[in-house]
Amino acid sequence: MAIKREFIVFGLLGLFILVIFTQMGTAFSLRMLMEASCYAIIALGLTIQWGYAGLFNVGIMGFIAVGGFLTMLISFPVNDKFWNSSMPAELGMVFVYALVGIALTWAITKSGHFGVSKKLRTFLAVTTGAIAYLVVMNTLGPVGDEIESKAGFIGGFGLPVFVGWVVGGLGAGIIAYYVGHICLGLRSDYLAIATLGIAEIIKAVFKNADWLTQGTLTVSPLPWPTPTPNDVGFIAARSGYLVVTTILVVVIYFALQRAYNAPWGRMMRAIRDNEVSSAAMGKNVNKRRLEIFILGSILMGLGGAALITSTRIFDPSGFLPLNHTFLIWVMVILGGSGNNLGAIFGAIFVYLIWIISEPAAILMFQTIQTYGLAWFDWNAPSDLISRALQMRVFVIGLTITLVLRFAPQGVLPEKVTNHG
Repeated sequence: MAIKREFIVFGLLGLFILVIFTQMGTAFSLRMLMEASCYAIIALGLTIQWGYAGLFNVGIMGFIAVGGFLTMLISFPVNDKFWNSSMPAELGMVFVYALVGIALTWAITKSGHFGVSKKLRTFLAVTTGAIAYLVVMNTLGPVGDEIESKAGFIGGFGLPVFVGWVVGGLGAGIIAYYVGHICLGLRSDYLAIATLGIAEIIKAVFKNADWLTQGTLTVSPLPWPTPTPNDVGFIAARSGYLVVTTILVVVIYFALQRAYNAPWGRMMRAIRDNEVSSAAMGKNVNKRRLEIFILGSILMGLGGAALITSTRIFDPSGFLPLNHTFLIWVMVILGGSGNNLGAIFGAIFVYLIWIISEPAAILMFQTIQTYGLAWFDWNAPSDLISRALQMRVFVIGLTITLVLRFAPQGVLPEKVTNHG
């Protein structure tokens, strides 16, 4: 019966997609599916964090931003104005100062082995870290201004886009490693606050470091791993990109399914369901949570890299909690927390609803305006059509409300199989 339900759900989704193709055109529909597949990768990252381990991560936007930034840095063409000057050496010295400050601070924290008291270690570490920060920022300011005035920004390394995607995922995983060490000992509500704050910090850094990301000026056009629309046209280019992201989704899905049904997956669900009992059985709860937090964040970084590349523009101001955190939570909750197939369904369905709701609302408002004027001599407000964009939030809110009312565990709930 469960398999039948999955076939019915994806069959209806297929019909919905077919209607979109017939009404909106092939090029537009392919773009939506292309971006929806990128969101599916991100949703798979969240569903293993929340569905497998019960980690309430609302800092998804930060990991997407890290993935997008690193793929831009790796794959964007080399900026000769920057590299053919003395600025790389000057920027390198800033990084040397930063590394020295980090090394000294770390060494002080480990000085307890030599008999240094905890209070003195804390004082010296904080003081050293503050001094190092002031030195680095004082040195970085003039260098950053010089880069912005003479070269615009540092540019990229001109490497293949696939390398940028891998680095983007790994970079998000590295950030998650340090975030996890700090936050995973916190209760779920405090973990949510901490991850949200870290995401905003990451966004603020990218938005204000013009020498690194061009800030609000944005970086474009980003290269694609497949031929671009300029090379082969919109339909062929978007079809190729969709094939690549679909392959990624399928590979990740089967890998996660294998992990879910393996002893590791059963252990993670045991920790999620009863942390105390798992700890009593000798499981290192925080270590296992850190593992899945890193794995989920790698997928978020990879999906974010693919998503930002698909838009061909890196805009630090474009990372919004509504689009890059809340919407992904809706995808996972609607699809079914802990169900990888449900996460894929939720990502595709919710994103299609998110995009289609605006033109559908415009059509509805235009119809109301036309018939209202003809039948009742009603003069519609001048900004009626511009309000269509706001219908996105209403439609998504209505959708998740209906799902929580009639299918509180999602359209495709988690299926737990008892082994032995």
